[in-house]
Parts: sequence; structure tokens; C-alpha cells
Amino acid sequence: MSDDIHFYEPSKGHGLPHDPFNAIVGPRPIGWISSHDAQGKLNLAPYSFFNAFNYVPPIIGFCSIGRKDSLNNIEQTGEFVWNLATRPLAEQMNMSCAAVAADVNEFELANLTAEPSRIVSVPRVKETPVAFECKVTQIVQLQRADKEVVPSWLILGEVVAIHIAKRLLKDGIYDTAAGEPILRGGGPADYFQLSPESLFKMYRPKA
Repeated sequence: MSDDIHFYEPSKGHGLPHDPFNAIVGPRPIGWISSHDAQGKLNLAPYSFFNAFNYVPPIIGFCSIGRKDSLNNIEQTGEFVWNLATRPLAEQMNMSCAAVAADVNEFELANLTAEPSRIVSVPRVKETPVAFECKVTQIVQLQRADKEVVPSWLILGEVVAIHIAKRLLKDGIYDTAAGEPILRGGGPADYFQLSPESLFKMYRPKA
């Protein structure tokens, strides 16, 4: 094997100062998820394993590594809201990931406003320019190749309502960079920000 390639089998350890897996699969959009339990107790938490998975109907999903409050709440209500994590809200997003007791309201902890949604009962973050109201379609516990289950759950939800600040619609087209989304990198503290300068275009080849 070439000396230029670092090879490892994850089950045997990576042999590096920090696991490179989530730095390689990145930067990743952030699942800033608001939810509440059956009694209406609010929760707001960011998840770094998040993405979109389908167009029609629009389906997004995030993974809870371990049984977190968001998972417990969503199991009870079948609803959640995804909120766009932006550069101006980065510090407040970070505050909302503090390891606090289940009865702590992260909206209040991060000085954010819980704005009522239109279709689901879960509120969105008023300060963010984009939010998806979602109803759960599947909750799947992950498993290894040998079928042994692991303590991680993939939560998938159909987007049933979308809120977009009109300033982000340029001639009717959503301006991704203008939303100032922040993206999760690897390591304990790495984030990235999109900018117009990073844009390039490629069109699909015609058959």
C-alpha cells in the first residue's frame, strides 16, 4: 500500500489525534431542531448529522446520537421544526446545544423567540430567515452491517410548511448565500460559512 495513503478500519481505530470521518463528510448543514413534549415543554437543539433526502414530498432528516430530548419529544408528538442556523445566530445556536436538563427551555437560554408555526404545534425560531415545519414519517434505529443495533436514531420528517424571508428571494429564486448558512466541519469547533465568492455553476450534461 502506498505510503501516501493513511488507511484504517474504523472498528480498529483511526490512529489519529481526532476522528476524521465527520471532517471528511463535510461541511454539513445543521439540523437546528425545535420540538416539544406531550405537555408542551419546549426544546431547541442543533444536530450535525442532517440533510435533505427527497423532493416530492420534501423530506429532511437528522440523526440523534444517543437518546436526546428532541428524539423523546418527537416520538411523543410526531412533529418538529427545522430552523436555518445562520452566521448572525451562530452564538445562539451554539448556546442551544448546552447539555442542560430536559426542563430547561433552550429558546430562553439562547434569548430566542418561539414563534408559533402555521400547521404544526411546534414553534419555530422567529429570528431565523428560514424554517421548515415537519411531520414525522419514520424513526429508524441504526444498525451495524452485522445487524446489531446501535444507540442512534434517524428521524425523517415531511416538510409540510416553509417560511422564507422575502429578502432571500431574488427574482423568485432563493439566494442560498444570502441566507448566511453556517455549516459544521470536523473537530470539536470547526464551522464554515457560505459566501457568494464560493459559488460556481455546472449544468447537467444533455443526454
